Amino acid sequence: MTDPQRYGAAPPASAASAGPPALRKTLGMLDGVAIAASSTAATTSIGIGLGVTAGVVGLHLPAIMLLAFLPILGIAGAYSRLNKVEPNAGNGYVWVGRSLSPWLGFMVGWVNIVAAVVFLAYTTAVTGSAVLQLAGDAGVHRVAGLALDPGSTAQTTGVGIVVLVAVTLTAVSGIRTAARLQGGLLVFEYVVLLGFCGYGIVAGPRPFSLSWFDPFQIPSASALAQGMLLSVFCYWGFEAAFSVNEEVKDPRQASRAGITTLVTMLGLFLLGSIAFQRVLSEGELAGHGAEGLAFFGNRLADQPLAALPLVALMFSAVASLQAGVIPTARAMFAMSRDRTLGPAWARVSPRYGTPAAGTLMIGALAAAVAGLALVIPRLADMILAAVNAIGMVVALSYALTALAAAVRFRGLLRENWRDGVRAVVLPALSAATLLGLGGYLGWSFYTSADYLELSPDNGWFLLLVPSLMVASGFLAAGWAKWGRKSPYFHTGRGTDADAPQLLAVGEPSVR
Repeated sequence: MTDPQRYGAAPPASAASAGPPALRKTLGMLDGVAIAASSTAATTSIGIGLGVTAGVVGLHLPAIMLLAFLPILGIAGAYSRLNKVEPNAGNGYVWVGRSLSPWLGFMVGWVNIVAAVVFLAYTTAVTGSAVLQLAGDAGVHRVAGLALDPGSTAQTTGVGIVVLVAVTLTAVSGIRTAARLQGGLLVFEYVVLLGFCGYGIVAGPRPFSLSWFDPFQIPSASALAQGMLLSVFCYWGFEAAFSVNEEVKDPRQASRAGITTLVTMLGLFLLGSIAFQRVLSEGELAGHGAEGLAFFGNRLADQPLAALPLVALMFSAVASLQAGVIPTARAMFAMSRDRTLGPAWARVSPRYGTPAAGTLMIGALAAAVAGLALVIPRLADMILAAVNAIGMVVALSYALTALAAAVRFRGLLRENWRDGVRAVVLPALSAATLLGLGGYLGWSFYTSADYLELSPDNGWFLLLVPSLMVASGFLAAGWAKWGRKSPYFHTGRGTDADAPQLLAVGEPSVR
């Protein structure tokens, strides 16, 4: 057991204290699971991420999913232990800022926000693509003289933005309402996913091979590194359970929800990767991008049953859009009440008890970035560019959070070696693995090209996108420290709604 007071948790505030704006505690563990599972978006990751990853590692998807799970499990343990002693909507931003450095803590918060906005932008197009594919299956191929093309970034983005607006408004009205909607969507998704993947494993025409589980047969070290980071992207989102830890009735439920979601994702990814490789060839796996799950369904069934995986993909994309808006708005809420971001992000709706203004602004920002993505004309190219960039910055964020846990709990190594291994050694090894993979992949991207081109096949472009995400974070941190004069950079501590004294240096709370 870890003593919260000993390992840096803030003491409870007195009832008379005037604290920062508070979010309503309305959620239970199952709500947290629904939010985290929707954010991880297993159906979307299987339908799209497996094809992208197969283009790198070939027919070794089960191996790469198992390998990536090991460091992610260490990261999840770090999140869980840190959440027990210091639950905060800012999670990694607060924990890294306090244990390592406010600059690094701000960087974790910033890259997660930027990655989430990019994720929302590309998921907007994925959602539009699923809608257009369903329209085609229903016999609608033209609207007002325009031929519908599920591979067109312009068309899919336009349709997806309409859906993004709708789910953002739902997120504003209350997180419990959003969680219930996501729970319903998840039940349908998982029934379809389990049914089709289970049938694919039994009836697939391609022979099962144990070599699928052999990581030593992955083509190269760079393919292994890129495949690992792409798999990290697939697992990304389990920590959404920790972003609502101020809205659950018991913060420990956030930890249980995060771990439960992660283990569930492992099972689904292994099931999906085996089923896809039993049904599809390597070329078919890598060549269908956003239409991979629909192609898989068509191989196993005739219409209208073949449309069910596509409906599940659409539901998953809709749920992950909403699940992406919710934790991002809360991360920015946590940063705003520390005055590292502007005050608008910390405004809590008196009617709904949610950061309504911030939620609306996140939706608007994601829609704007989705529009900017039109410079990449094909949806498949946009997906590959976004997934690579997000995988690298998420790996950096996870690694820093795990290092924060190792530093915070290092005293356990002297007291109880079993707890020390779980709290210090495993997070440190996970962090070193992700940092090493990210560094190696970055070097591979740098040496693979001689010039810059806006193409997902260009190594300099693939390295430039995450580099710009990180560089913009340092600029924003500088403004927060010297422009906004945020107390966070003096203490490294984040504000907690139950601990207003953490504002420090006599500064008023953000209202």
